[in-house]
Amino acid sequence: MTAEATSPDQRYAAFRHRPFLSYWTARFLTTFATQIVSVAVGWQIYDLTRNPFDLGIVGIVQFLPSLLLVLVTGVVADRFGRRLIMTLASLVEGGCALVLLLLTLRGLTSPWPIFVMLAMFGIARAFYGPASSSLFANLVPQEDFANAIAWNSSAWQTATIVGPVAGGLLYGLSAEVAYATAAALMLVAALLVFTIPKPAQQTATDKPTMQTLFAGFGYIWSEKIVLGAISLDLFAVLLSGASALLPVYARDILELGPWGLGLLRSAPGIGAICVAVWLAGHPIRDHAGKIMLGFVALFGGFTVLFGVSTITWLSITALALLGATDMFSVYIRETLIQLWTPDEVRGRVNAVNQVFVGASNEVGEFRAGTMAALIGTVPAVVVGGIGAVAVAGLWAYLFPALRRVRHLNSRN
Repeated sequence: MTAEATSPDQRYAAFRHRPFLSYWTARFLTTFATQIVSVAVGWQIYDLTRNPFDLGIVGIVQFLPSLLLVLVTGVVADRFGRRLIMTLASLVEGGCALVLLLLTLRGLTSPWPIFVMLAMFGIARAFYGPASSSLFANLVPQEDFANAIAWNSSAWQTATIVGPVAGGLLYGLSAEVAYATAAALMLVAALLVFTIPKPAQQTATDKPTMQTLFAGFGYIWSEKIVLGAISLDLFAVLLSGASALLPVYARDILELGPWGLGLLRSAPGIGAICVAVWLAGHPIRDHAGKIMLGFVALFGGFTVLFGVSTITWLSITALALLGATDMFSVYIRETLIQLWTPDEVRGRVNAVNQVFVGASNEVGEFRAGTMAALIGTVPAVVVGGIGAVAVAGLWAYLFPALRRVRHLNSRN
């Protein structure tokens, strides 16, 4: 890998832009709160049903809104203030956490009320995602894109480290405490986003047509580098995602409690944040396409290692390495998408990207839960990891332009 160290000032280049600091903090708090809800919901549902299939439903009900609303959310992000959309979506997510709190206080005997609230949560995320991914590109100049993406990813990854541990500890106190904390954090995040000065945005003003609604799909299909990068993540993570099955590993395989589940969920973030911080000071200078494909293959390999492990420290190590390798591909993919996409269609492209990411994560969780119910938890994880390795090799063949991408500071 070709990387060069940058000066300390350049390492924090994105934070020279104050609106980005507010955005970064808000995104951290939102993700932190989401992780708390995820741990609480996963443990609460598995306590109710003891059925891994229900853990898969958690993912699918959150993904479906992004899929069904993809033609709407992207257009909204391109035509209206992205800052306002993020604020409203954060408030709705906080409201969902409050309803989960009230449902828990009343006593739950079925997971279906939780699924309904998760669907509402998914609708809010469907609007939040394209607006969030598009807004930060308006907060920094192009020369700071790669640095901003590294730190933007670090906000998410840092939250995935401390959020699940906090979620496990809070759930250990009570589910009510966990949901109340998440709701409060969502409110603070909404206020932070609302205080960001209105940025310059190339807003679409023409009358919506079928062509404008499908502009995101059209652009991605015509730009094979973007298509290859997005679809690589879709199929690799869809096949190898194992996060939905972590409650099974925590309770039945590794015999850990709620705190242990939080630790397992945090481990990928630990590896990822270390890489994100390193990339902020050592940006990738050359052979970006080959590096991304190679690390996707390693991601699948570490998934297999986690799947077969029955030793706690080895499982946590495998998850940390899994997160580290995934961070390289995330960094390269997100930089390519922002660099190759004009601002006037960025919302629609990011809406499609969110569907692909959601498919890889939420549908991947459904895939994992369904396969675990059919063939067992360990085989489901191992087969998925092998599939991710195969996808990396196949995409290197199908998308030669992606494989040949070298630099991330300009189109090449």
